[in-house]
Amino acid sequence: MDSKPAPRAPRAPRADPRARLEAWLAARAANAPRVSYPHELPIASRAAEIVELLRSPRRRVIIVSGETGCGKSTQIPKMCLEAGRGIAGRVGVTQPRRLAAVTIAHRIAEELGEPLGRSVGYKIRFQDRTSRDGYIKVMTDGILLAETQGDRGLHEYDTIVIDEAHERSLNIDFLLGIVRRLLDERPDLKLVITSATMDTEKFSKAFKNAPVVEVSGRLYPVDVEYRVPDAEEAEDKDYVDQAVEAVEYLRRDKPRGDILVFMPTEQDILETCRMLEGRKWPAVKVLPLFSRLPAGQQRLVYTETLPKIVVATNVAETSLTIPGIRYVVDTGVARIAQYQPGTRINSLPISPISRASADQRKGRCGRVKEGLCVRLYSQEEYEARDEFTSPEILRSDLAEVILRMTDLGLGDPLDFPFIDRPSTKAVHDGYDTLVELGAIRKVAGPHGPRPARWELTDTGRTMARMQLDPRLSRMLVEARAENCVPEVAVLAAALSVRDPRERPPEKAQQADAVHEAFKHPDSDFLARLNIWNRYHGDFEKLGSLVQKRRFCHENFLSFPRMREWAYLHAEIRSALRELEAGEGGRRGSRRERGAPGNRETGITSPILHADISPVLYGAIHRAVLSGYLSNIAAHKEKNQYAGAKNRELTLWPGSVLFGKGAAWIVSTEVVRTSRLFARTAARIDPAWLERLGGPLCKRAYSDAAWDRARGEVTAKERVTLFGLEIVRERRVSYGRVAPDEAHEIFVMNGLVEGAIDDPPPFLEHNLALQRRIEEMEEKLRRRDILVAEGEIAKFYSERLPGIRDIRALRQLLKDVRDRGGDDSFLRLDEDRLTNYRPGEDDVAAFPDSVEVAGRPFRAVYKFAPGEDDDGVTLTVPPALLAAIPPARLEWGVAGQYKDKIAALIKGLPKRHRKLLVPVGEKAETIAREMPRAPEEAPLFKAVSEFVRRKFGVDIPAKEWELADVPRHLRMRVAVVDPATGKVIDAGRDVELLRKKLGAADEAPSKVESPAWQEARRAWERDGVADWDFGDLPESIAVGTSLTAYPALKMGDMIPISHFSEAADARRSVCIRLFPTRAEAEAAHRKGVQALLLRRFAKDLAFVRRYHKIPAEHDRAALFFGGREALEKGIEAALARDVLERNIRTQAEFKAWEAEAGRTLFDRGHALTQAVIRVVALNAKVRAALGAGSGGSGGGGGAADAGAKAKKLGLYELSKLKERVRPEYLDAVAADLDRLLPKDFLAVYSVARLIRIPRYLEGLKIRLERARVDPEKDKAKSAQIEPYAFELTRLENSLKAGPPRSAAAAATATATAAENRGQSIVSPISADKRAAVDELRWMLEEFKLSLF
Repeated sequence: MDSKPAPRAPRAPRADPRARLEAWLAARAANAPRVSYPHELPIASRAAEIVELLRSPRRRVIIVSGETGCGKSTQIPKMCLEAGRGIAGRVGVTQPRRLAAVTIAHRIAEELGEPLGRSVGYKIRFQDRTSRDGYIKVMTDGILLAETQGDRGLHEYDTIVIDEAHERSLNIDFLLGIVRRLLDERPDLKLVITSATMDTEKFSKAFKNAPVVEVSGRLYPVDVEYRVPDAEEAEDKDYVDQAVEAVEYLRRDKPRGDILVFMPTEQDILETCRMLEGRKWPAVKVLPLFSRLPAGQQRLVYTETLPKIVVATNVAETSLTIPGIRYVVDTGVARIAQYQPGTRINSLPISPISRASADQRKGRCGRVKEGLCVRLYSQEEYEARDEFTSPEILRSDLAEVILRMTDLGLGDPLDFPFIDRPSTKAVHDGYDTLVELGAIRKVAGPHGPRPARWELTDTGRTMARMQLDPRLSRMLVEARAENCVPEVAVLAAALSVRDPRERPPEKAQQADAVHEAFKHPDSDFLARLNIWNRYHGDFEKLGSLVQKRRFCHENFLSFPRMREWAYLHAEIRSALRELEAGEGGRRGSRRERGAPGNRETGITSPILHADISPVLYGAIHRAVLSGYLSNIAAHKEKNQYAGAKNRELTLWPGSVLFGKGAAWIVSTEVVRTSRLFARTAARIDPAWLERLGGPLCKRAYSDAAWDRARGEVTAKERVTLFGLEIVRERRVSYGRVAPDEAHEIFVMNGLVEGAIDDPPPFLEHNLALQRRIEEMEEKLRRRDILVAEGEIAKFYSERLPGIRDIRALRQLLKDVRDRGGDDSFLRLDEDRLTNYRPGEDDVAAFPDSVEVAGRPFRAVYKFAPGEDDDGVTLTVPPALLAAIPPARLEWGVAGQYKDKIAALIKGLPKRHRKLLVPVGEKAETIAREMPRAPEEAPLFKAVSEFVRRKFGVDIPAKEWELADVPRHLRMRVAVVDPATGKVIDAGRDVELLRKKLGAADEAPSKVESPAWQEARRAWERDGVADWDFGDLPESIAVGTSLTAYPALKMGDMIPISHFSEAADARRSVCIRLFPTRAEAEAAHRKGVQALLLRRFAKDLAFVRRYHKIPAEHDRAALFFGGREALEKGIEAALARDVLERNIRTQAEFKAWEAEAGRTLFDRGHALTQAVIRVVALNAKVRAALGAGSGGSGGGGGAADAGAKAKKLGLYELSKLKERVRPEYLDAVAADLDRLLPKDFLAVYSVARLIRIPRYLEGLKIRLERARVDPEKDKAKSAQIEPYAFELTRLENSLKAGPPRSAAAAATATATAAENRGQSIVSPISADKRAAVDELRWMLEEFKLSLF
């Protein structure tokens, strides 16, 4: 509790301010406390000297250099009082740490014999224990710096004491610079600078050669030993091993005393403690000491009564005086914070300490007895080190310093009187950081062309009033916009204090398990928020301070840090309230997210909701991003990230994101230890970055192109932030980026090339005209008809200046219409678009569609030498590919005809080519006079025949076919998907395309073409019962390229044996068109037969009843399936012979109808007798063949042979089988089988069948003669053999089975084509088949004459 304030001096009369002031000063002087100095403190011996300097009007600045423990911190403020200071204003004393400020204030008040808060008080961040009439105010340097915002002249003080100036923190250097200026403005102000170790010469020069007072603080002498390991030991042992050996040496060889060991890192401290505890020295306590150690364990170094070994970081160098220390082990290294401007990397490398720090460490001993400092490095190395540690301002981020200086109007940091002026690079980096945060902007000078200066933005002024790290204050500004101030205020406070989580080495696993409950899967920040929620959620239930401490202890939380966190949060909330009040409540109407209180300012209950929705998550982390935008990173692999400004980062192992591979993160700290680590990180959405980056984003554009769908020119935009790509290849409007270039692209692609959806009328007109002219060029294979695109673009550019998209164009046309105009000024005509006009006949020779197989196919022309699609291309759907005859493509189009003929002539071998010169003249004659053959006829055959007739030159068609013709003169076929218009495949070889696409047997024929369908509707007829339709021509023309062959066609095939009146009534006949002559003829014969059957069905039945095979031939008829089968075959053959006719006229039909009625019975009788004879002769010849198998010379019939076989015994029969069968028997048997198959009635025509008995008689005679003279038969057979061999080869080439008549072959061909549903191109012509058949019967006649 504060004590009662000292009594105030009596007030002077209000009428005389000067007298009143003098009375007030006199009263303060009279009430000033009396001072004395403890004689045991070394500084007491220099008190008179220091007091005299303070009283001297010529000495404005005094520098006191006193070692730790000399008493300077507590005695110099009292010396100021003795010198008469503190009357006109207070004596302000600064300390770098809050604990030191509180402790020193208590000590001074105690020595003055007064309660704290009367003459002496203190002010730290969260406490103010001063009175209005006090004389000495002890505070942290940050408090004094903050007071400069409200009192720039620091008029509250007449003396300022800056203690521990050797630490050279940012605040200390900033204060020194401010006071240097104030000394010029305030002659009454005195400054005392104190330090344990500092560069007194530098400080003296900085303050106009201020006097320096040196004070010794050591009570006992301290020796120094340098223990340097040899080279071999240095390789095997690190500084931890060496320090442990040094402690063993002190314990073994030196008198008893406490030992202080300096280590650079916490890990080194824990390892050293483990190794020392392993020595198990009795009654010795090994204690760690580092900043993250819980306060209770830190206090053990002061309270432990047993002999102790303290292992500490460099926190034990200054401020802390550990009692009882007699020995110091100095490793010579420490973690020293470094900041790299430009890359903005904070690092904590293990670095050699300065000589001043080494002396500070040495000064930790020698307080109780003679001391010893053991240095684990050489004296030469000590002397080579820097004398002092580099000031923090030279290795820190200057953003906060610059923000405050700009807010205070202190000018450029490079012009500010710092003791050590920061580097230009560091200052510029600080400015860059503030620009990144949106806190400052550069403005021109107020008068003319003066240099630009920096000024705060509204955001910057708000940030400066918060007195926080600029990044944290920027977070709070963004949080107001994101409506998440309560959460971000907690986080800003959390990031301003050390992590409250504690992890005692002996309970590390237990602490980790407890802290696991606080973690959030995607954010280290929300882990802090969860700690806050838990702490304040349970806080209200905790009734006493003891319970609160117990709660923190159970959850491994530092209670002082939690309390500091809460205090700082309260200050932030207070600052936000002041901001809100200053803004007049303008933000009070903003939306809220439903939390109690005003979320905009954070004026809410400290208990926040534990559940973070995705919306709130985004708001919080966007606020964090606004402050730490340069700390973003993109994932590369495992836990490696590509950081901003080409930094390679590793995620801190303690992060919740470690091992999760988050794509993008933001961290609040990038620190280099063993490597460059990103600490306190969270997963972010890269889509947030562009808005937050604003002008910091760099944009590059590529691939500018016309976008038809958007109606404007677009480009691929690549957005980077600090070198990281946050947007890749986003299509954006290019008009705002490069208007002139966008106009050019719009004109060329949009207007000239016509890539516009729903084009305006003028453009439709112009494009249609352009296309027509371009098609002329493609057809005529020229590129000089249409004017250059540049001329068209110039036409548009002159009339549409500044127009770069379709929207602006439509608006212009609308404005023109509104003024009563039209779009004629934008319409092109043919004269403007062409260099010259080709003849109409020349263009007509290249039709837009070509009729093939009765179908029109679109013809596409392309003048592109060397390209696949050069020349004419027919677009064909897959279903119609098989309808394209290759021969038709050889003819090309009329416009190419002459050139192709000329090319064929030039491609002939020289021996032929020289017969057709001059080539041009001959080509023109051929093209003009040669008639166009049907599309199935090859061009090469037609040319060959015409040249032979016209010029008497015989050049085989094969030579014309082999002539090399330019690619563009050979028609190309493109198979196009009708649904998508996509080309499936293309080529100039139709047969190859069919095989590749599997369309050869599946595609429809020409009979499905539109022209063919039209002809069918005109010619075809169903239900024909009589010849009442006139004459039927053999062929008709279909379209311009097809020929159809009409014919009668029989419907259902009903066996003749079933003919009756009812069956006849059901039989149907129709008229159909056929694609080939052979098919039509075969079908027509059957159709005429069916039509005549309706008339002669009863006559055929009568013939069957009266013309039968006699019963005596039953046994012989069995070979052919029996007597009934033969009678049916006779009826079928008779009907085929009499009724199956190729009749084309009605008169011919009626005449044959009469003729058939008269001859049908006689023809049936003749056919029956011929069959009876054939059956009988077949039986005889086969019987003779069986009898002749017993020997080579015996004669006799089949009966004799049978009788002889019956008389032979078993032995004779076995011997008979061993005999060789004569060759003539096999030859005759083969001839018989070939001549008389079992279905001979179906194979042979009636005319041929009647002649069969002659050949059977011949076989019988040959057999009889061969038995008499086998050798003679063999000689005759040799004469036949070459002809028989050739006949067999020809028959095999026909692949048509057993020999058949020409009519049967035609019928089979037609049936096969009908079954396939398309026309065929048979490799075997009907003429060849007929010729082979004729050769066979000639060979039979030759055998008759020979044998």
